[in-house]
Amino acid sequence: MSYTQNITDCFASEIGDGGIDRVVFEDYRQKTVPFLSRLGTLVGKGSLPFLDFASRQEDLAIIEEVSAFFREKFDNVIVLGTGGSSLGGRTLCALRSLDNSGPTDGSKVSFLDNVDPHTFDLLISETDWTKTGILVISKSGSTTETITQFAVLWSVLQKNLTSEQAAEHVVVVTEPSPSPLSEMAESIGCRILDHDPGVGGRYSALSVTGLLPACIAGLDIKAIRAGASGVLGSISDDASTEFAPADGAAVSVGLERTKAAKITVLMSYCDRLADFGLWYRQLWAESLGKSGEGTTPIRAIGTVDQHSQAQLYLDGPTDKMYTLVLTDTVGKGPVLPNAAAEFEGLSYLTNRTIGDLFAAAGRATAETLANNGRHTRSLHLPEVDETSMGALMMHFMLETVITAHLIGVDPYNQPAVEEGKTLTREYLAGAT
Repeated sequence: MSYTQNITDCFASEIGDGGIDRVVFEDYRQKTVPFLSRLGTLVGKGSLPFLDFASRQEDLAIIEEVSAFFREKFDNVIVLGTGGSSLGGRTLCALRSLDNSGPTDGSKVSFLDNVDPHTFDLLISETDWTKTGILVISKSGSTTETITQFAVLWSVLQKNLTSEQAAEHVVVVTEPSPSPLSEMAESIGCRILDHDPGVGGRYSALSVTGLLPACIAGLDIKAIRAGASGVLGSISDDASTEFAPADGAAVSVGLERTKAAKITVLMSYCDRLADFGLWYRQLWAESLGKSGEGTTPIRAIGTVDQHSQAQLYLDGPTDKMYTLVLTDTVGKGPVLPNAAAEFEGLSYLTNRTIGDLFAAAGRATAETLANNGRHTRSLHLPEVDETSMGALMMHFMLETVITAHLIGVDPYNQPAVEEGKTLTREYLAGAT
């Protein structure tokens, strides 16, 4: 396994009365067994396509072909999409964009997931459109923000290129059914790739929506899926066998039900995981927040939020479960100059690296939270790479659907958001 999970500091035996009783945990863990048994039989059957992507191979050729074209033709690629159409790709591409040791043969990939006019004005004026490709992603093909983004940037492309040339700069990913986006794509003659109709956006990171941007950026997409497959392959319907996603779901629900832990904080000690926190936030909130159920996800980054949030976490309400994602950074990064350590009170920095400080801070935060009776889980990643990211994504997709089973909600729909979409269209149409 490319990561390990430790939930010890969520238990009352370790952190005091605020922790979950092991009997309660074991009860919820036992309740996952029938679901895990059914889940295991569904893998490879097409019933839950997001599970099958972990081992799928037949779609990789087209992803690699399109990626090779984009890398050869364009220095920059802009991904248009929002929510699940964007966050999976952003999460994966961060492995390259923030890691100097990562792959370097890809194009620069950026994500435009909002419709702020100021952002668009800057983008249009500062981009060399002759060297820029556009990837448009919308499962339904009717997402207003994405269609608006595309319409604006298509007109910009046409001002800089012939219509035939401009069409080569665009690839659209959408369901193979009639929609405004598919009609626009067909009218301009650009390439269209199918979005699997059976996979919701927030579960699509391992499909073309996440892997195509990642491949364009130069990442190893086979390793991403291999990491996910490793987690999926460890599913067990034996309650006595440790299965990290089920253990995470059981402790989360147990803390919410018996200790009123209504907030879940994901705090990653790795800048490359900053977008992963955003992806997780949507996955957890949109999948579980229904019928009065669900806990509120918060994305935090170490060490930054030690200085902005730790006071609340340590001395505020005990209504949170903390998940710290820790990485191996000891000995990594620049070595602090000895001259810095010679100043009064800084001798502890002698012969230390930036990575030493990072690792010590993460360890200290985990221990301090536990020492103060806060429910604390840790996930440890020896390496932050394609394999571990694929594993981490599969872990949380599974933990989310298992949690949904335990609290009795459908993790695949989002009925409450439709009202806002309808009102937005009415306001644009001039309705009062």
